[in-house]
Amino acid sequence: MHLSTVNHRIPLSDGNSIPIIGLGTYSEPISTPKATCATSVKIAIDTGYRHIDGAYIYQNEHEVGEAIREKIAQGKVRREDIFYCGKLWATHLDPERVRPALEKTLKNLQLDYVDLYIIEIPMAFKPGDDVYPRDENGKWLYHKSDLCATWEVECHPYFTQPKLLKFCQKHDIVIVAYSPLGTCRDPSWVNVSVPPLLKDPFLNTLGKKYNKTVAQIVLRFNIQRGVVVIPKSFNPERIKENFQIFDFSFTEEEMKDIEALNKNIRYVELLMWRDHPEYPFHDEY
Repeated sequence: MHLSTVNHRIPLSDGNSIPIIGLGTYSEPISTPKATCATSVKIAIDTGYRHIDGAYIYQNEHEVGEAIREKIAQGKVRREDIFYCGKLWATHLDPERVRPALEKTLKNLQLDYVDLYIIEIPMAFKPGDDVYPRDENGKWLYHKSDLCATWEVECHPYFTQPKLLKFCQKHDIVIVAYSPLGTCRDPSWVNVSVPPLLKDPFLNTLGKKYNKTVAQIVLRFNIQRGVVVIPKSFNPERIKENFQIFDFSFTEEEMKDIEALNKNIRYVELLMWRDHPEYPFHDEY
C-alpha cells in the first residue's frame, strides 16, 4: 500500500476509510492557554492532517470545531475531507445517556456529524455531569457497566501488540494506536518505571540513518504495519514533523529489529481506576 502526504487513507471494513495519521488534541484544561488547541488544529490541517482525534473530556471540542469550520470556510478542506473521532466519557456509559452525550459533542463542535464515536474507557464512573465523581472522603465513585470488551489500543515499539494486530488484520479490523510516542511522564496515570521510548538507543540510531526524529521513526513503524497513529502535539514544529513520515520506509529486517524492542509493558495504566471491579489490567501485575 503506497501512502503519501496527500493520500494516506486506509480502508475500513464498512467501505469507508480513515487517515492513517491524526492529530491528538488531549490537553490539561487548567494549564493549556485558551485557543492553543484551535491554533494547533488549524496548523495541522494546513500541514495536511485530515484526521483529528478529540473527546468531550478534553474540554476543547469547541476549539476543534472552530478550527475545522474556519478551514472549511476558507476553502482549504471540505467537511467530508475531515475524519473526526469523538469519545463517550465514563459517566455516560448507561444506554440512555449515550445519545445526549453525542449531541453535546456535536453542539460543542458545531458540526452535523462525527466520523467515529468510541467509548473512551470500558469502565464506568457514577452517571452524571460530574466528570470525576468522588464521595465525601475523596474516593472515586465507580459504576457497574455492561460492556463488551471495548478498548482503543496503546501501541508502540515497547508494546507492539503482535497477537492483537494479527487478529485484527485477519478480521479486517483497523487498530488506532493511542500514545504512539510513549505518552507523557505523569505518574498519576502513567507507568514511569518504563524507560522513555524516544530515548531508545536503537531508535535513535535509525533516526540518524534516515535523518529523521525519533518520533518520526516510531510513527513510521506503526503506519508501515497498517496501524493508525494519533500523536498529540500543540507544538507547531512537532505537528509538522510528525506528518513527515511518508518519504521513507524501513527494510523488513529493520521492522523485525524494532518489533524485537517489545517489552510487553504499557505506559498508560489509568491508576484512578485500579480499584474498579472491571479494571482490565489486573492480570498484568
